[in-house]
Amino acid sequence: MKHFLIYTNRHKDRELSATERVRTYLESRGQKVTLKVTEGDWREDGADACRETEGIPREADCMLVLGGDGTVLRAARELRGRNIPIIGVNLGTLGYMAQIEPGNLEESLERLICGDYEQESRMMLKGRAFLGGGRTEEGWALNDIVISRRGPLQIIQFDIYVNGQFLNDYSADGMIVTTPTGSTGYNLSAGGPIIEPGARLIMLTPICPHTLNQRSIILSPEDVVEIAIPQGREGRIQTVSASFDGSHVISLDTGDRIRIAQCEKMTEFILLNQVSFLEVLHRKLSTSI
Repeated sequence: MKHFLIYTNRHKDRELSATERVRTYLESRGQKVTLKVTEGDWREDGADACRETEGIPREADCMLVLGGDGTVLRAARELRGRNIPIIGVNLGTLGYMAQIEPGNLEESLERLICGDYEQESRMMLKGRAFLGGGRTEEGWALNDIVISRRGPLQIIQFDIYVNGQFLNDYSADGMIVTTPTGSTGYNLSAGGPIIEPGARLIMLTPICPHTLNQRSIILSPEDVVEIAIPQGREGRIQTVSASFDGSHVISLDTGDRIRIAQCEKMTEFILLNQVSFLEVLHRKLSTSI
């Protein structure tokens, strides 16, 4: 690798000390460095409030993401369609997606320069909402697309179809449609299973379902999921949100629907650790208790 893009969350590196540490080391080894510093804020329309020096150059060989898992998700959304691999430098807490810890930063950078690493492709989800008046809106997610209520605390009703065939109707606080990468996110908190991130599948996990026998459902990556928003109890109008990786949000009302499928683009991750995913998972879960 010769050209590194450093993508920093300013809220995680307020003085940019970690950023300068990375840049100084890379430049001392004769590498080209481009910086992009985000303020870590999202507007509801998904636009990132950021300050960038040179943007995202297409010729970059690697994106070093300094922050937490949320920053990695944001970077993956911005890179959608670009063949630039990502590696996270953990400045957050658990950091499931981060391969580099501050304590082994220089050693890890040297391995990247020398080509001592592997790459892994991760699937993404693409969602298209069909709204009133014939309008459509799209979004992409590396982790998950979450359908949840807006406004007052109340149960929402929704119908789920897979490949055009009715699957089930739900009464719940929401539904998580997740990739294997996202299985350790909201899905984990909602009681869903943990999936090895390099797998290919789509998982549905209800949020606080109002029944005793509804669990996560595992689908093929080729399946197409459609969630329709019907009338609520006593014919009331329902208003819900479709949130893409906790950032870009689309509002849906009764009569609207959202179609979710595997995105045609993949996100490339750089792997430095030789330990298995299960070993990393054990360490992360142990430190969170």
